[in-house]
Amino acid sequence: MHFLDQAKIFIRSGAGGQGAVSFRREKYVEYGGPDGGNGGKGGDIIFEAVSGLNTLIDFRYTQHFKAKRGTGGMGRNRTGAGGDDLVIKVPVGTQILSEDKEDVLADFTHAGQRITLLRGGDGGRGNLSYATSTNRAPRQHGPGWPGEEMWVWLRLKLMADAGLVGLPNAGKSTFINQVTNAHAKVGDYPFTTLRPQLGVVRHRNREFVLADIPGLIEGAAEGAGIGDRFLGHIERCQVLIHLIDANGDDPVEAMRIVDGELENYGAGLEEKPRLVALNKGDLLDDELMQHFASELVAAGADRVFPISGATGKGNDQVRFELGYYA
Repeated sequence: MHFLDQAKIFIRSGAGGQGAVSFRREKYVEYGGPDGGNGGKGGDIIFEAVSGLNTLIDFRYTQHFKAKRGTGGMGRNRTGAGGDDLVIKVPVGTQILSEDKEDVLADFTHAGQRITLLRGGDGGRGNLSYATSTNRAPRQHGPGWPGEEMWVWLRLKLMADAGLVGLPNAGKSTFINQVTNAHAKVGDYPFTTLRPQLGVVRHRNREFVLADIPGLIEGAAEGAGIGDRFLGHIERCQVLIHLIDANGDDPVEAMRIVDGELENYGAGLEEKPRLVALNKGDLLDDELMQHFASELVAAGADRVFPISGATGKGNDQVRFELGYYA
């Protein structure tokens, strides 16, 4: 399944049906009078969050959503049928934004949540409702109120308990494959991860969701590399795991770059609890790993976990620590 986390769609609620102009036509009933009923109400536009979806790909192919209009009123004071509401199903974690992306109109954080975004127009009045003591045979009627319409953006922020960040080639895909049920692509080149990955961590009879996003490089906030657009998927996380390649050129510089990009992005990411994991310990001896870990602590890391995503060494300790936050 293709992953899509943003989509622009057009929505329009149904217009109300027009009121009826009708007069009673019954034998032995003199001066029957008006009996036109009101029009039916138009359908609403309703969004509902459902489980089992983690992409907005369906909205790439269907971008216009219009609810049914109400039917017209009828004689014998019969109100027209209301238009059916249109229910649009979206993944949990979806936000609805205004066309200029300045305002958040709705935020879906749990399955089953429903929000009526556009209300259908009311039906027009039938001529019966216009009858008065001085106007006993009115012929006017209401045309029905129009529906509402607008363009909106759908933006998906995955619901995960913990988020995985780091430079490209830090070993994030290997790590998430080791500690979760995910099957992320692994390759010996940068940006093997092109879209967010979700995996379920099971540890000591507990389960929590871990999200891996594409690697960050310096200048991501300005669009370098894949940019920082996928950082939105870890905004809801309780804790971040910063994976650093111990076999890279400069682990301390790697930590500084990612910390800077998180701060530039904002949205509270720089304030989240962070576990620093020094990865690829299978390529270096323990003494050198401890040396790099000490340098990271001196550079501002609260605590560093030496691990090997490939062999699994140290991963249980990271899972245990995650349990305090997730």
